[in-house]
Amino acid sequence: MSALAPTLQAFFTERLINQCRASGHTIAAYRDTFRLLLAFAAERTGIPPCRLDIADLDAPLIATFLDHLEQQRSNTVRTRNARLAAVHSLFTFAALQHPEHADDIARVLAIPTKRADQTVVTFLTDPEAEALITSPDRSTRTGRRDHAIITLAIQTGLRATELVTLTHGDVHLGTGAHLRCHGKGRKDRTTPLTASTVTVLRAWLAERTGTRTDPVFPTNRGGLMSLDALQQRIAHHAATASQRCPTLANKKITPHTLRHTAAMRLLHAGADITTIALWLGHESVETTQIYLKADLALKERALAKTTPLTSKPGRYQPSDQLLAFLESL
Repeated sequence: MSALAPTLQAFFTERLINQCRASGHTIAAYRDTFRLLLAFAAERTGIPPCRLDIADLDAPLIATFLDHLEQQRSNTVRTRNARLAAVHSLFTFAALQHPEHADDIARVLAIPTKRADQTVVTFLTDPEAEALITSPDRSTRTGRRDHAIITLAIQTGLRATELVTLTHGDVHLGTGAHLRCHGKGRKDRTTPLTASTVTVLRAWLAERTGTRTDPVFPTNRGGLMSLDALQQRIAHHAATASQRCPTLANKKITPHTLRHTAAMRLLHAGADITTIALWLGHESVETTQIYLKADLALKERALAKTTPLTSKPGRYQPSDQLLAFLESL
């Protein structure tokens, strides 16, 4: 067995799990990265993954792998950068374990991240949000569950993972109604609930019943809903809602779209950017700046406060015949 295999195993068990206490999502993302990389390297070199050495994963191969992700697997630049971050993390760990490979490791660590285009976030207007909330068929149990999910997501801005893992013990519907969630980066936060959301949740939980550790929004079999299932349900209701609200047909509606909608509703209500960052559980206020860039209404209000320019409209007319000739060319 080569040096790579035990180093990769130690990276997961010692560094990520024991020392960093990385979340399950981080471990899964890193695992998927190296499954893809090792399979790609084995195909290119003809060496089985368990016999690959650190020198086999040199900078040219890693660079080719990153191109493969974008061109053959159609991954976005952000996904490509996330895979590269996992590779950099492993090679930083390997540098301490195997100084004899210092040159190869340094070349891999020198591979830069690629700049990604900053797209404007997609969010729902109030009529669009209302159409989506009312789209589930509440004569069925599944429809009532989906109605509660969409209502809660748009009001609180919970992440998809936070929605599906929410338990009965996390929801408090008495005085000072709120919910607690264990979010990204192992951060706990508390989010208040509006009276309308409390009414919807109280009705759903009375029907749902369960222990404090049971999920609030289970599958029809009572288990934990997967992220794919949540996406599918929201996409289904978005298609239904687009029949009554045509503007929804031009938007890709995901659970994260509902999170963006919650942030934009707070921004339009006058909440400052720091409060919104705390509400969403962002690590940095800079992450929340995307909502300022997406808020066209805020820009229009700023434009309305500016003084109009007084210059007269018109087209330049040359006074000289020779200049007029050149202008006509």
